[in-house]
Amino acid sequence: MTQDPTRAELPAAMQEIADDFADLLAPQRLELLLEFSEGLPELPERYAGRLGEMEQVHECQSPIFLAVEVDEEPVDPGSRAVHLYFSAPAEAPTTRGFAGILHEGLDGLTVDEVLAVPEDAPYRFSLGEAVSPLRLRGMVGMLSRIKRQVRLKTQA
Repeated sequence: MTQDPTRAELPAAMQEIADDFADLLAPQRLELLLEFSEGLPELPERYAGRLGEMEQVHECQSPIFLAVEVDEEPVDPGSRAVHLYFSAPAEAPTTRGFAGILHEGLDGLTVDEVLAVPEDAPYRFSLGEAVSPLRLRGMVGMLSRIKRQVRLKTQA
């Protein structure tokens, strides 16, 4: 798949996910989205029952909350890893799927890598035929809030 040289690149893990979606027909994309939904990790115990300490993503049609943590110690000199945590109801598979994509594509990347993710990344998963624009706006909201929290936690 050829990339538009004027578009910012996705991190490797996100690009791999985008390529996987692009290789499928719309009904199969929904199946893959469901797989991401089912693969979303459970909240760690420190967040269980503490949604008030997480940020709600109001752009999503379903109640989803996220928390971003940034390691104190750098992975490499000058680069700290970002970790993402999501709470989304099982009866909201689309929302959970979006969270699963972002978790798999971003969790463990460095601060600079997360902040470099292009704002249009959610539109690169070929989901426009499979889900409504309003639903995709929820994923855009998740990414925006993740990046904002990373900036706040690192003063970047």
